[in-house]
Amino acid sequence: MRRLTVFILLLLPLAAAAQYKNSPWSELTESEVVREMKADVGYLASAAMEGRAAGSEGELEAARYMSSRFQEMGVDLLYGSDGDLFGIQQSADTLRSRNVAAFIPGYDKKLKDKYVVVCARLDNLGTASVNVDGENVMHTYYGANGNASGLAMLLQLASRLQTNKVLLGRSVILLAVGASLRDGAGSWYFLNRSFGAKDDIDAAVELNMLGTASGGFYVYTASNADLNKVVTSLSATLQPVLPNLVAAEPCPSDHRVFYDGKIPCAMFTTGMYPEYNSPRDTPSVLEYDSMERELEYIYNYVVSLSCGAKPDFDPSEAARELYLTGRHGAVPYYECDVKPSFLGSSDPALFLKKWVYVYLRYPKEAVEQGIQGRVLVDFIIDEKGRVTEVKAEKSSHPLLEAEALRVIKASPDWKPGKVRGQKVKSEISLNVEFRLEKKK
Repeated sequence: MRRLTVFILLLLPLAAAAQYKNSPWSELTESEVVREMKADVGYLASAAMEGRAAGSEGELEAARYMSSRFQEMGVDLLYGSDGDLFGIQQSADTLRSRNVAAFIPGYDKKLKDKYVVVCARLDNLGTASVNVDGENVMHTYYGANGNASGLAMLLQLASRLQTNKVLLGRSVILLAVGASLRDGAGSWYFLNRSFGAKDDIDAAVELNMLGTASGGFYVYTASNADLNKVVTSLSATLQPVLPNLVAAEPCPSDHRVFYDGKIPCAMFTTGMYPEYNSPRDTPSVLEYDSMERELEYIYNYVVSLSCGAKPDFDPSEAARELYLTGRHGAVPYYECDVKPSFLGSSDPALFLKKWVYVYLRYPKEAVEQGIQGRVLVDFIIDEKGRVTEVKAEKSSHPLLEAEALRVIKASPDWKPGKVRGQKVKSEISLNVEFRLEKKK
């Protein structure tokens, strides 16, 4: 026998959650992703790396580590295991740094020769001798969140994209950037000297300081309407976490180099934090469970970016208006000033819990054939709160699709959304999960 299982997450109070995080039970229940990120950050931000200063032995070892991890996943390297060496002329000598790049091919015949670059800073501040009470003390700037967190995220993203590469349209380049703190030298070298197909890079994504989500999760696009549209479309689907789309630059970084090259770039970050650029930036400051949720969103963003239309570097005013409206003049759910609500809640998860999964009937034929998966359903809530224009955007199987559409079409009325005080049509997309479990 097989049955449909619904999972419900219980939220711990903050104090209890903190105790749980530091208890032996937390290690027993950690996901494989969290364990791997902890191991990656633990190595990259260890004392042996001596802060990974540009041109140092620590940066070289970090580059070798990133190369070996990419190779473990079966991802092809663009350069050798030591990375792509480049020099920065200084007053007395030449500082030598390096980039590490891996490559995952796209599967769309028309798009596979175009690229999305996902990058993360490899270097940090290194070490410094500081006078404390008249004595010289050597400080190490471990850089756990600046930016071992981004590098760990880059590795996990590589693993997930490699596993699901048939979903990619454009090819993806994963880039660990050396000498980033030297005015983006590594990014500049990659774009202008090393990578011969700069004009074929359609977009870039930067991962920078992603380990302290208690302060927020942000995406900065320099107000690029086409990149914002991808954020908006994903925000209308169920995600484990949603970034705040910000107009102000959270921090200067490699995204500036891509913009100088007229390549649209989205930077994901959790922003500044108390341990920023200090010896206290150790692995203990990171919130790995939050990083795992951010990873899921960023993965979905990169896949969407690889398959969608090429984003313009300077979109027209028409494009800026278009991203604020969906099909048939409907406003995306998360762009409403007052979001549509179901049974008094604007959280789409409640609609799934209180309506969809209550009345969903797993098709008998699908159970017998062991068919499971998800159906992405798009629908519009009109000015009167009625659910209209229900359609499946993606579907694992026609049997599952028909049942998901049946239940959502039968939905009771919602309370409509509002923009500037006026009721509006709003568009929302939800994933309906069908999961079978063998009965014990």
